[in-house]
Amino acid sequence: MEIVVSPAELPTAEVRDLPTDGLVLLDVREDDEWAAGHAPGAVHIPMGELPARVGELADLPDDQPIHVICRSGGRSARAAAWLNQSGWDAVNVAGGMGAWQREGRPMVGEHPGIEPEVI
Repeated sequence: MEIVVSPAELPTAEVRDLPTDGLVLLDVREDDEWAAGHAPGAVHIPMGELPARVGELADLPDDQPIHVICRSGGRSARAAAWLNQSGWDAVNVAGGMGAWQREGRPMVGEHPGIEPEVI
C-alpha cells in the first residue's frame, strides 16, 4: 500500500472533537499494540492487512466516516488516504492512540489484570 498524499488533502480530526457515542473507529496498529490497549468498540485491521481485508469494513455503518487511528497518526494517515482513494469515506485521527489516552478516552486491553496502555 504505497500512498502519498498531501496533509492538506486528508480529512483529519482531533480526538477531542470525536463523538463519544457511535464513533466508527478503525485501528490499524499491529497485533501487539492492539492487545496492549485500544478503544472499546474499535475494529482492528493492521495496516499491512488492510488491502486484503477491506471487505470487512462493509459491515460498518455507512452513514458516517470511518475514523482511522494508529499510535501517533502516521500509519493511520496512509491508511485513511488509501481508503479514500478506494472509495471509502475515511478520516485520520490526529495524534493517534497517544492523543486518545492523553484526552482520557476509555481504553481496554487484551491482558486481564494489566492496565491498558499505548505502546
